[in-house]
Amino acid sequence: MVRETGYYDLLGVNPKSSADEIKKAYRKLALKYHPDKNPSEGERFKLISQAYEVLSDVKKRDLYDQGGEQAIKEGGVGGGSSPMDIFNMFFGGGGRMQRERRGKNVVHQLSVTLEEVYNGATRKLGLQKNIICEKCEGYGGKKGAMEKCSNCKGRGVQIKVQQIGPGMIQQIQSMCSDCQGQGERFSAKDRCKTCNGHKVERKKKILEVHIDKGMKDGQKITFHGEGDQEPGLEPGDVIIVLDQKEHSLFQRQEDNLTMKMSIKLVESLCGFKKVVETLDNRSLIISSLPGEVIKHNDIKCVQSEGMPIYKDPCDRGQLIIRFQVEFPEKDWLPEHLMFQLERLLPPREDLMVTEDMEEVDLCEVDVDSQQSRSHSREAYEEDDEGPRGGVQCQTQ
Repeated sequence: MVRETGYYDLLGVNPKSSADEIKKAYRKLALKYHPDKNPSEGERFKLISQAYEVLSDVKKRDLYDQGGEQAIKEGGVGGGSSPMDIFNMFFGGGGRMQRERRGKNVVHQLSVTLEEVYNGATRKLGLQKNIICEKCEGYGGKKGAMEKCSNCKGRGVQIKVQQIGPGMIQQIQSMCSDCQGQGERFSAKDRCKTCNGHKVERKKKILEVHIDKGMKDGQKITFHGEGDQEPGLEPGDVIIVLDQKEHSLFQRQEDNLTMKMSIKLVESLCGFKKVVETLDNRSLIISSLPGEVIKHNDIKCVQSEGMPIYKDPCDRGQLIIRFQVEFPEKDWLPEHLMFQLERLLPPREDLMVTEDMEEVDLCEVDVDSQQSRSHSREAYEEDDEGPRGGVQCQTQ
């Protein structure tokens, strides 16, 4: 039994969700609330990452399910990694050492259709990125005119002291906003007019994203070195994460495609022919022979009509079809013809009726009435148990 559901609620999943469902939920939320995309949602991004760190680990998840967040804190696990460490680990951003040598990676989510990952496609994506200023060559201003920052006295950081209680003070250190932690800056007259001393300028970059046949939901396409440029650092990567949209007919299961097909009772008993339009606009004739009975919820498959195999597109998975048999409505056949129909169908099982048997009527289920009785019963049971707290009367 799960004691708390707070972490599950943050990711929008339920306690019975699989590891893949939790991973998919985190991926979508992390991209949506990433500080680069939503600077005001930093706290929410942190909470989402903390929830994923716990629920993605089997032992931590089991501990959380049994004792909640308190058990995680007492067990000394969880919250040990920064949200960005978790994000970069998930999206292939590398470790802390790599981020010190390179600029940070930029992650974008690209919505794709099932047709695009079936047939392959090329999409153009326009991104805004920082590039090193051509005018000052990334120096920020007139060479040799850099001077010590008067705000932080060249330290690059500002130190603030605040009182948090009687006789207790707290010292807070933060990056200097005037020199951006450099300890030096240009005066207004020596600053580069193109980049205003920021050393980089914002430009639009068009990327051609090639979606190969058979790519999967959540798969990453990496453009190496296409991230934001920064003087003295190797540019990071642009990582495109595919987000496959739902299809009206087909559902994907790994390399297979699944679909539902409705057939009438006469078709299930006497055979049928149906046409299925494929994702590459071909027409497949699906048929069964007379007497080859197709039952409700029967599952059949067509070989090599599923998804193309990634990097081996000549090979394909299966097309799996689940049949839904539509039965006729009540009184569809006149009563005097029922006897003729019965003669054609397999014989029914005879029942020997005895005197001790009781005959009853078969009725439609009234769902609303059943739910109302259930709620009334629950209220009665709660009332039966008596008050569970609050003020109690005392008699003498």
